[in-house]
Amino acid sequence: MRLTYPSSIKVIQVPCTGRVDIVHLLKAIEDGADGVYVAGCLEGECHFISGNLKAKKRVQYVKKVLEEVGMAPGRVEMFNLSAGEGNRFAEIANEMFNRIKELGPSPLRIKGAA
Repeated sequence: MRLTYPSSIKVIQVPCTGRVDIVHLLKAIEDGADGVYVAGCLEGECHFISGNLKAKKRVQYVKKVLEEVGMAPGRVEMFNLSAGEGNRFAEIANEMFNRIKELGPSPLRIKGAA
């Protein structure tokens, strides 16, 4: 579809968002990612029954952890969309890019890295 979104966004595909673990999200932040978002199936339409609901709970948990350690919980988010919503995917990518831009670089990012 030749959708445009910031080149700094790295897409990692998984068979189901239910495979995204808390450790994956926290490790990305620990490694210096300014933000992380999970884009999964619409609620109630998960091909693997409840994977997206599990992912949503995990994202909420990571948001709480970030808040507890003094980081903005908005650095992590979960979005639900269907596979046919390519335009929405690009909108979400731009939305998260702008959100993270406002929050600034991750306080965990090592100077000179990335």
